[in-house]
Amino acid sequence: MIYLDNSATTRLDPEVLDAMLPWLRNEYGNASSIYALGRHARIAVEEARNEIASLMNAHPAEVIFTSGGTESNNAVLKSCCAESGLVQRVVCGATEHHAVLEPLEWLTHQGISTRLLGVDEYGRTLHSHVNEENSASTLISVMHANNETGVINDLRAIRTAAPDALLHTDAVQSFGKVPIDVQFLAVDFLSLSAHKIHGPKGIGALFIRKGIDFKAHQQGGAQERNRRAGTEPVALIVGFSVAARQAVAEMSKRAAHMSSLIEILRERVVTTIPNMNVNTPQAGALPNMLNVSFPDAVAFDGDAILQGMDLRGVAVSNGSACVSGSLQPSHVLLAMGRSREESRAAVRFSISQYTTVAEVEAGAAILAEVVRDLRET
Repeated sequence: MIYLDNSATTRLDPEVLDAMLPWLRNEYGNASSIYALGRHARIAVEEARNEIASLMNAHPAEVIFTSGGTESNNAVLKSCCAESGLVQRVVCGATEHHAVLEPLEWLTHQGISTRLLGVDEYGRTLHSHVNEENSASTLISVMHANNETGVINDLRAIRTAAPDALLHTDAVQSFGKVPIDVQFLAVDFLSLSAHKIHGPKGIGALFIRKGIDFKAHQQGGAQERNRRAGTEPVALIVGFSVAARQAVAEMSKRAAHMSSLIEILRERVVTTIPNMNVNTPQAGALPNMLNVSFPDAVAFDGDAILQGMDLRGVAVSNGSACVSGSLQPSHVLLAMGRSREESRAAVRFSISQYTTVAEVEAGAAILAEVVRDLRET
């Protein structure tokens, strides 16, 4: 199997696993317990919190651990409107992950004022639309980098356009691949997940800027400074911190490797597959992602392409893994102006530092073969 779907998840780094094992075997204490086993766990959790906070220029008290990006996104949108009562309106980019769009829809049904912000032809949220929402009673949620195309939003410009609003960003795809400094970006909330950077699944984090009276969206425990109830998964937290440390330390090296492979991939698919659109710009995007689509796709769709690739031993996707199996067109490509047919016939390649030149060359060749066969049927 040639694995080219690293935006869905990544393989666990062996060093991350080694760091986790002691906390699964002998050091199994509850971090809220006051005896020695619990104190050891508490120290491990706080050391991990300190490290992850430092990697994005945050204070440790501004970081809480969650089960991942989906929980972090839900907690921000819902708590800001309900438990914390911070805002009366929530607006989001039209190309956000479903972990933002579906909570937004839920809030709409609860009577909260909401809006989807328009995007440009590359899927970047329009700053003019953001400017219209500059209010202290509004939460703006705009992802740092898109999970389908990899395009990066200019969060500094978005903050300049709306200096009074609360600003949240989903940085699940970008963390560890491009620099993240919460002070520079001037965000109030930021969501992270470990399994996109060779960490374990089931663990993420949420940055909450100091001074914001943020209350827990779920009740039943006083963990995480009363902001997220539930026993801390110490092994996962330790694994997250090691994966984050490695990703940031090796960021330049990994980015150079991935960028070079993506350019090879781009060149191969452009030269071997006619009548195709490349939806990931060469500049202003993550170094590990390439999204392509087919405007003539009437008799076939993305699932047919993915099945053809899978039968030939290549794992790719047509967007978010959270909606895999869906025949719905990509909402990201629709927002970018693609037709419904083309938005269903898209392929997202996403690579990692482990991906080889041979793998991307094979992936491009097999995609050309699959598309040719589908067009001839």
